[in-house]
Amino acid sequence: MENLFELFIAASLINNFVFTRYLGLCIFFGVTKKMETAVGMSITFTAVMVISSALSWVIYKAIMIPLNLTFLKIVIFIGIVAGFVQAADTIMRKVSPGLYYKLGIYLALITTNCIILAVPLINAGENYSFLQSLSFALGSGIGFALALIIMASIRERLELADVPKSFQGLPIAFVVTGLIALAFLGFSGLITL
Repeated sequence: MENLFELFIAASLINNFVFTRYLGLCIFFGVTKKMETAVGMSITFTAVMVISSALSWVIYKAIMIPLNLTFLKIVIFIGIVAGFVQAADTIMRKVSPGLYYKLGIYLALITTNCIILAVPLINAGENYSFLQSLSFALGSGIGFALALIIMASIRERLELADVPKSFQGLPIAFVVTGLIALAFLGFSGLITL
């Protein structure tokens, strides 16, 4: 159980995909203008991450390894993620049309997001057990959600700040992201895996 907690903390804080590996930046900068869209994307992203990671693990261990089809893991994992993103898209369109239209193209971009694909690939590469895969996926999703929510809260405050004209918009967002990444480096060495 302790190993699962360490894996969760490592995935969410120490090896945060956004701030230490610089992955998933397209969605990160796209949906962090408003807190509402950041929270909606956080929930959707984490759900898709955990479910697709669990199904990818089962298919990888039960079908791909016995049939010696591990060379197809990228294609299979993308297909699994695409299926769940399509399901999330349909559910969100029915349950919360306002949020669906605010997320726009970024909801479809979850399919090709490098974090969503990296988690099942890392699970397969590290030969994690099912529970370890779930812990890693949940930690990665929570880490991405944490990054989105931190950035959205800062960007909403920056709307009211007196930012020089040449830094307004995306340039100040990159500067802030770099500063947050420096803060997240403080977590390195916390847990060694």
